[in-house]
Amino acid sequence: MIATTPADILRFAAARIDEGRGIVLVTLTHVEGSSPRAIGAQMAVAEDGRYAGSFSGGCIEAAVVAEAVGTLADGRAKLVRFGAGSPYLDIRLPCGSGIDLLFNPHPDPAALARVLARHDRREPAALRLSHEGVSVDDAMASGWKGDGFHIRYLPGLRLLAMGQGEELTALARLAAGFGAEACAVSPDRGALAGLTAEGIDTVEWIARAHLPPFASDPWTAFVSVFHDRDWEEELLPRALGLPGFYVGAIGSPRTQAIRRDALRSAGTPDHLIRRLRKTVGLIPATRDPATLALSILSEIVKEYHAVHATSAVIEPSGVDIPA
Repeated sequence: MIATTPADILRFAAARIDEGRGIVLVTLTHVEGSSPRAIGAQMAVAEDGRYAGSFSGGCIEAAVVAEAVGTLADGRAKLVRFGAGSPYLDIRLPCGSGIDLLFNPHPDPAALARVLARHDRREPAALRLSHEGVSVDDAMASGWKGDGFHIRYLPGLRLLAMGQGEELTALARLAAGFGAEACAVSPDRGALAGLTAEGIDTVEWIARAHLPPFASDPWTAFVSVFHDRDWEEELLPRALGLPGFYVGAIGSPRTQAIRRDALRSAGTPDHLIRRLRKTVGLIPATRDPATLALSILSEIVKEYHAVHATSAVIEPSGVDIPA
């Protein structure tokens, strides 16, 4: 894992509560200008000064921690401006922007547990943050509604990578390092053994005509890095018919055309064939496994955020939270 995820922040908060320590959830609710973090970004701050998450590259984290620890004293939620327009004249963001942060002390541990349980089941979950506290919500988008800020937590990226050799191992390793739920499906026992030893999920595919079972949901991407297209005869029709936001297979334009013709000849419906991407990756004509893996994963992450990003944030109107 290369960076803290939204679920990691909630787990940090839940763990500190279990230790008997006070905790504050801090949420970015409005940006004036530009910001390194998107609206809905969070920090969790413990009474001893430890924290998870960030809102900048270190410009204001110390001030946020101090504000959060002070908020624990009266236990009341508050909305605080940092940067442009802030009463804290000595705290400025280098970009000249202003951000509003909502501080919620002592979040309900049951609410955090319910959201994390849903996250572990790969189900969307949401919290409502207000002066009344933190509660579980059924919001379909993040943003202000009345005097509460709703924040939605989506399941993380799942990648099913199917192939052989270094193309497969490079993609699976990079995805796992990024923080995706990566699974490698392959007949290549040597490649699978190495990935398994690294803690990456693997599934051995023994016979071409008998696909192993694998889980799928709307937050799943399927990628074939097979050079031998015979392995795809069963694979691609199955992948195209399962829930997921991305289905791709490596190959030149000529290979892609042959692949589509083969799918039609096998009786795959046109609406499913249209789900198969015409090209794979952001870097054209890559020739080495590491660059190919980076190219593919970059495109998948881009699509994941584009397709499953939260809806437009509702700006606050008459927010009834003390500043």
